[in-house]
Amino acid sequence: MTVTTDPRHEPVLIDEVIAALDIAPDEIHVDATFGAGSYSRAMLANGAVVYAFDRDPDAIAEGAALAEENEGRLHLIARRFSEMREALAEQGVDRVDGVAMDIGVSSMQLDRAERGFSFQADGPLDMRMEQVGESAADFINTADEGMIADTLYAYAEEHRSRRIARAIVAARPIETTGQLAAVVRKAVGHHPGAPKDPATRTFQAIRIHLNRELDELRDGLAAAEAVLAPGGRLAVVTFHSLEDRIVKQFLRERSGQTPGGSRHLPEAVQDGPAPSFDKPAKPTRAGQAELDRNPRSRSATLRSARRSAAPPWPLQRRVPA
Repeated sequence: MTVTTDPRHEPVLIDEVIAALDIAPDEIHVDATFGAGSYSRAMLANGAVVYAFDRDPDAIAEGAALAEENEGRLHLIARRFSEMREALAEQGVDRVDGVAMDIGVSSMQLDRAERGFSFQADGPLDMRMEQVGESAADFINTADEGMIADTLYAYAEEHRSRRIARAIVAARPIETTGQLAAVVRKAVGHHPGAPKDPATRTFQAIRIHLNRELDELRDGLAAAEAVLAPGGRLAVVTFHSLEDRIVKQFLRERSGQTPGGSRHLPEAVQDGPAPSFDKPAKPTRAGQAELDRNPRSRSATLRSARRSAAPPWPLQRRVPA
């Protein structure tokens, strides 16, 4: 089925996501990351009733026309997807048939210089998905050198994190995306024309830190587990190894696929909760046609699994950083 998508946003792995969701008419599905609405449109085209979440007020506002066109079938919810269990309960929904998650920053956010997510065009250092709270400029202009270095290493695996952090502190105040990118390039000796801009990792790390994206992903996976009915489908698209590692580990644990013993270690004892998911499908990546059409898909990985009839695992409480 051909689905009309927003020309400002090229959805990644959309056919594969919809296939993994295996939508039947009038099923209830969650688009956990509404963005420009591409997944929601595809879900609606396949007959689903859709509850769509987004923490970005711009996405919710711009989706209003689509919701009006599909009154009663598309419900926009301006909340984090980690809160889907509570938010759906408020709508009178306790079980859903599918949840799709497209993790990370949207093309619309990247392409708008005023949002400060990208250095492709100069703009204010912002990077806040919800457009409230501490901005990227606040963080890099007030955090100490050690905190900045630790952030770059933890959220981008940047091995030159201390050198970059030292350069950032020395160059403060830094107010725009162009200024920050220039500081990073100078710190690591970047040469124009090199295949990858070193500022990419720094921007990724700061964005993930500000928006608590990895904790949000962990909480969102647990929320999806809680709302999916037996036989319900979970489909998650990630764009870098830190995200993918979290999804892979979650599905491995919840499906009872954790590694067993070896000749050096005793067999693991499976005395915990019953598997809440069936064995996950093999990970899917973009084919050559999609890579040619949309270069952003080169780093995307789709992982999916079906919910079992077992109860959700107990929540793991984390101490806020």
